[in-house]
Formats: sequence, C-alpha cells, structure tokens
Amino acid sequence: MKTLRNHTLIYDNECPMCNIYSKGFTKCGMLDENGREAFTELSLKNKALIDFHRAKNEIALVDHNENRVVYGLDSLLLIIGNSFPLLEKIARIQPLYLFFKKLYSFVSYNRKQIIPSAKDQTEEACVPDFNLKYRLAYMTFVVIFSGYILSSFSTKLGVGLNHNFWREFTICIGQIVWQTVFLKSYLKGNIWNYLGNMMTVSLIGTLLLIPALCLNLNAMFSVIYFGIVVVIMLLEHIRRCRILKLNFLPTLSWILFRIIALAVLIQINL
Repeated sequence: MKTLRNHTLIYDNECPMCNIYSKGFTKCGMLDENGREAFTELSLKNKALIDFHRAKNEIALVDHNENRVVYGLDSLLLIIGNSFPLLEKIARIQPLYLFFKKLYSFVSYNRKQIIPSAKDQTEEACVPDFNLKYRLAYMTFVVIFSGYILSSFSTKLGVGLNHNFWREFTICIGQIVWQTVFLKSYLKGNIWNYLGNMMTVSLIGTLLLIPALCLNLNAMFSVIYFGIVVVIMLLEHIRRCRILKLNFLPTLSWILFRIIALAVLIQINL
C-alpha cells in the first residue's frame, strides 16, 4: 500500500464503524501509524484547522502539507485513491459519486441510531446533526426490508400465515405510529432519536431471521427460533433505552403493541 503521509484522519472514537475503518487505514499502511486522531482527543493544531461542527457530520482529513482539510466522502476517496487511483477515478464518475455521497450521508447521519454510545450525551461527543430526510430514509429502508423478510419467515411458523408483504409492512408502520402517539409527550425532543434506535432493533431482529430462511426448519423449531429472536430484540430495546436515559415506558409500550398485533393476527386467521 502507498502511504498517504502527513495526513491525519479525525474519526469518531465512540463509533465502532469509524473506529474499524480508520484503524484499518493505519494497519494496512494507507495512512501513517499515527495518521488518525480521535475527535474527543483533538490536538490544538488540528482543532484550529478543522470546522468542528462539520467534522461531526463528515469525517475530516487534515493535510498538514498544505494546512487544509477535506471532509466526508472526499476524505475517504483521497486516502483510497492514493493507493488505488483507478478506484478513486471510478468513484468520482458523477452518477457514482452522487450515489456514494448520499450513501455516506445516510450512514453518517444515522450512525448514532445504528450504534449508540452512552457518551453521546456529552458536549465533546462527535454526534451528527439531526437530518429529517436521512432519518426518514433510514426508517423507510428498515420498514421495507423487515416487511419483506418477515413476510417470508411467517410462512414457516405453521400458524396459517401466508406470504404477505403488505401485512408485515402495515405492522411495522403501525409500530412507529403507536410509539409516536403513545410516547410523544414523554420523549418530547428525543422522539426521532428513539424512533431511529427502535428501527435498528427491528433491523437486528430481521437480520437474525435471515439464516432461518436458509434452513429447512419445521414449524416447531421456527417458532422457537422466532421466540429467541424476539427476546434478543427485547433485551436490545431495553439496553438502548438505558443509553438514551429512558425508563421502561417505551419498552412496555413496544411490548403492548406486539401483543395487540399478535392477537389481531390470530383473530383474523381463526
């Protein structure tokens, strides 16, 4: 690998994704051994150069040769392009560049809902701005993806449910509406943060169901597997509420909706 020397990548050290790929750049020699610096441990020199607010939304790369800073996707392409110039040229083709830029923003603005940290509440934390467009995009993605996987898995439970995407889609939307109406006065300004975390819990459950779709499980084992997944989701929901400094009300509301949805499904199929 060709090392991009005299550059420092300012990464979010409370974000596991940022931690992994920034460490990967130094380990494989694409950056100097000391070519990354934690956002919460900024040196005075780097703090004076970067746009502190922008660096929370887009990872910053400091060029010490020219005392300039590039942000977000451009910083990653600069590092990758130094070792793989062809890849950078391809990624900078306008339609691809626009797609990757949107994808980068999609992940960056939702990264604290994908993997939250107890330290996100501090002033020094590298927490991105709230972006309604990308939050809604994330929630929409999870609803569609979960609806598709759940509709496929439901046929394996042996309770007479057929493959029906719109049934599962409606349940996912219903959960969002239920939690919003039930918890709006309690959560106040924290509602979008909570909803993003709740959708990640749904995404985790959905991903855990995919291996079962590849196995030829009978109805009994499918129900047991589904029960295990639900317990994991419940525990993860409780953990995230603790991180957000919320009590058990959101979890109780979440469970209540699931019980009502299950009761309605059973009633319809009787």
